Amino acid sequence: NGWRDVLKDLYRRGVQEVLLGVFDGLPGLDDAFREVYPKADVQHCIVHKVRSTFPKIRVQDRNDFIKDLKTIYTAKEHDLSLAAFDTVKAKWGKKYPKEIQSWEDQLSTLLTFYKYPVLIKEAIYTSNPIERMNKEFRKRLRPMNSLTNIDTAEKIVYLETIDYNERFANRVIRGFGDTLVKMKLAELFEKRYGQPNL
Repeated sequence: NGWRDVLKDLYRRGVQEVLLGVFDGLPGLDDAFREVYPKADVQHCIVHKVRSTFPKIRVQDRNDFIKDLKTIYTAKEHDLSLAAFDTVKAKWGKKYPKEIQSWEDQLSTLLTFYKYPVLIKEAIYTSNPIERMNKEFRKRLRPMNSLTNIDTAEKIVYLETIDYNERFANRVIRGFGDTLVKMKLAELFEKRYGQPNL
């Protein structure tokens, strides 16, 4: 409910046409997102999925298992990715049925990035950029064990956000500066919302 309120507030403040939401697997967040943005795609973070799978695999199998998983999300196209999953499932399905089933259940949202230009694949198949920003917040707050109140913490987060925005305001995420990528994204917006919005 908390995330739904945040998303509804964003919508009210003008963020109304969204192509894609990238999520780390937090339960309920993608459902709340779909409720507010029913036309948007959902991408679950590949990096988080691999990380959550890794500890459940026996040590002697980990390298091979993770290498096989990588064939799924590094395939050249969606159909090849599905074929790679079938190969992984055939090889590991009996030994790790819960883990393979978990991947199969989320496969459609783990592979959403194939709908988008290949040049932005690495920017949209993970939520790591936002994780990096959160890490900066924690790094700034951790040494201050004796914050006097919540207002002080909020002020620090606010100032860190301003600094972060200034540092990254003129940076273009890899791939998004490409003219063909911009055209493809404009085309996706037009199909979904009736007009380009870039």
